Amino acid sequence: MFLMIFINLNFMFLMTQNLYAIGNENIDSFSAAKKIINKIQKEHPYTIYCNCKYSGKKIDLQSCGYKVKHDAKRASRLEWEHVVPAESFGRSFVEWREGSPLCVKKGKSFKGRKCAGKNQEFAKMEADLYNLWPEVGELNGLRSNYSMAALTSEGAGGGGGVKATDAGDFGGCKAKIRENKFEPMDAAKGIVARTYMYMDQTYQGRGIISDKNKKLFEAWDKMYPVSDWECVRARKIASVQGNENLVLKSRCTNRVISTVK
Repeated sequence: MFLMIFINLNFMFLMTQNLYAIGNENIDSFSAAKKIINKIQKEHPYTIYCNCKYSGKKIDLQSCGYKVKHDAKRASRLEWEHVVPAESFGRSFVEWREGSPLCVKKGKSFKGRKCAGKNQEFAKMEADLYNLWPEVGELNGLRSNYSMAALTSEGAGGGGGVKATDAGDFGGCKAKIRENKFEPMDAAKGIVARTYMYMDQTYQGRGIISDKNKKLFEAWDKMYPVSDWECVRARKIASVQGNENLVLKSRCTNRVISTVK
């Protein structure tokens, strides 16, 4: 009788564990992650928000009709974008908010992103390849840590005018920035939604998807289905990072993948 109870409890424990996704297991730093994802992404050298082609670290702005806003040098430079900004989940770590005894340099305490990096869980989240995508450097900077939104021509939520400091005209790239909110062009919305969904499912309790944006991401996911490259990329990342993207796994199963170049 005791043995039967033990077996049942053990089975229930294993079943409970399987309800939770496993995060990045193998990559410990953002710098290492950038080198790895750069190699993977070479098979599909296009930026996420504007679909600009790139070679090495150089963005071909003419390939997507990107209109420089302020910084031509940075606009021409490839950068690696955290679709879910590091600050969005970083502030859930005490090291980011308050610091740590480990975060002292030359007798002075510090906090924020560098201090959070002392926490192994944050370091692995920051280095998660599923959340890293190539982007136009200038747009990466302008997007900052703004949350995603469906914007109207009047601004976020449809009320008020567009502030003079807002960026909304990027030529052929139809991304929008209004009132500290960001809307990617349509081609990227499904990727963005599924990236947020993956991070939220995998790193639970970090406040990655707000109640307000849950329905938005569900809608984007349905409106803009998974692409061949998302599925191919996910397979390659899983082989290096050590964990599957369960959000993409369910959508890529039984999908016929064409050769992606």
